[in-house]
This record gives sequence, structure tokens and C-alpha cells, in this order.
Amino acid sequence: MHPSKYAVIAGTGMLKLFDLEERKDLETPYGSSSLYSVKGSDHIYYLPRHGVNYTLPPHKINYRANIYALSMMGVKYVIATNAVGSLRKTYSPGSFVLPDQTLDFTKSRVCTFFEGEDGRVVFTDVSEPYSRKVRSAIMDASKLLKIKIYGKGTYVCTEGPRYETPAEIRAFKKLGADVVGMTGVPEVFLAKELGIEYAAIAIVTNYAAGITKQISHSLVMDVMTKSQEKVKPLVLESIRILQEGEGKT
Repeated sequence: MHPSKYAVIAGTGMLKLFDLEERKDLETPYGSSSLYSVKGSDHIYYLPRHGVNYTLPPHKINYRANIYALSMMGVKYVIATNAVGSLRKTYSPGSFVLPDQTLDFTKSRVCTFFEGEDGRVVFTDVSEPYSRKVRSAIMDASKLLKIKIYGKGTYVCTEGPRYETPAEIRAFKKLGADVVGMTGVPEVFLAKELGIEYAAIAIVTNYAAGITKQISHSLVMDVMTKSQEKVKPLVLESIRILQEGEGKT
């Protein structure tokens, strides 16, 4: 039995999360994707969501190529990071939230592998879009490390790259959203379609438009960069817990 493979999909401000080794450039049926081996580990891959040199805005990311590439490498579990704006005063900048639900307000992205081209019509159950198993491991890791993380929340994904208007934020809040970002969809749904256990750590970088007067990308980057010192041990401990669970099955 081969040991399970794990991947970290890292977003804004997470470029120095790990020491990296070999870069792998993969060709998939959906385009190319690049990922790295994490130094000192033969079972963890690091995938920079916005490209190797951070050149891809949210709506230009090839989400299908990224998720398919991870599947090609035998990845079973994914922990992603997302920079988010907060719609709740409770979730202040610097807070960690572990979404359990999502709202999709993207507009132009291809959100499925199942286009019907092979003669199959496939419908995917996303009652639980995020993996309960991976979310549980992250929660257990946060308790062990004494890193506070809110254990549930609804993530609303917008198209970007512009930030949202105050009117949009008011509407999202009425729909039950807690945090807003630009990269969680279709990533979470594509992972579900390929049977990859996927969860995301949403890192609050700012209050959303209308709650705060102005949103600065430099502030977003600053908060995310500072969060790396907590995210790294949280991710590694979560993976250790998942590995331990695999060993018991």
C-alpha cells in the first residue's frame, strides 16, 4: 500500500510557506500546471495557485489543470489557503476561519470536469463541499498548537480581480456569507469531482467593503505574509494527524 500524498494549494502572500525542492511542470488534458516537492518530505506537494511567479489573477487561474495535476501525482488530501475579507465583526483581520459551506458568485470560470464530451452526464453531490475529515484534522491541530480558528463559516467566491462593492457585501451578508474571496471556486468543486479530500484555511486580511472604508492590496499581502508563521505548523500538524488516521485504517 502506497502512503497517501498531500498537497498545499497556497494563495496570496504564501510564497515562502515552505522550503521547496524539485519543481514539476505537468501537462494535463486541461493545460499545464506547476508544483513543487516540499523539502524534507516525500509526500507533500506545494502548488502556488497564482503561478510560479505570482502572475495569474483569480479569474485567469487554470483551476482544472491544477486539480487534475494533483490527481495525476496521486494526491488524496489537499489543504488550501485563501485570503478573505470578513463580513462579520467577529472575524477580525488576522483571524483564521475553516469554511464548511460556500456560495458561488463567479461568472466566467469553467467549474467542472464533466462536460459531457465522453457521453456521460454526471451530477456531483456537494452537500458537504469541504472534506469533513480534513477539516477535523485542522481543528485538532489548531487545538494542539493553541492556534485559534473558527470552525465553520460560509465562504462566498466572487469573480475578481476587483474587490466587491458595499451593496454586494450587504447582499452576501443577507445570504448568510461570513467571508468573501476570489479563489475558492471552482477549486473546491473540482476536487470533489475527482474524489480529493479538500479543505481550506480562510485567512481574514481585512473587513469587506462597506464595513471598512477602503481596501488595500498591500495590507492584504502584509497580513497574509505574517500569517505564514502560524499556517506552516498548522498545515504540517494537520497532515501528521491525517497520516496517523490513515495508519489506523
